[in-house]
Amino acid sequence: MKKIILSLSLVALPFSALAASPVGNWQTVDEDGQKKAVVRITQDPNGDLRGVITKLIQKPGAICEKCPGDKKGKPIEGMSIIWSLKSEGDNKWSEGAILDPQSGSTYNLKAELKEGGKKFELRGFRGVSLLGRTQVWTRID
Repeated sequence: MKKIILSLSLVALPFSALAASPVGNWQTVDEDGQKKAVVRITQDPNGDLRGVITKLIQKPGAICEKCPGDKKGKPIEGMSIIWSLKSEGDNKWSEGAILDPQSGSTYNLKAELKEGGKKFELRGFRGVSLLGRTQVWTRID
């Protein structure tokens, strides 16, 4: 009996570790709760998280007119909008940055997985996180 329980525990371990990772595809929403885009979160070789818009739902084919630097005038689909997001442990990440392609503004970013990895709560801010905005994305894969 102990061997069966141990075997089941070892089988379940990779699945529980996967649920604690934001790597995958996420549905974003606008302020009205309407689907906006799909963002794929990946992990860079150094362990930081990166997010790339893979699909625009509201404005397919949109160009980032207000983005700074080399992103100006480029398609938003395929654009990296999250970078340098570092793990703090306990399903929390911080010290990252997020780009709002609509305004062209970049914000500090911290994030947390919620509801067993089904929701990803992101807080973009300048200065202190109290002065910012939170979005909750939903896992779609």
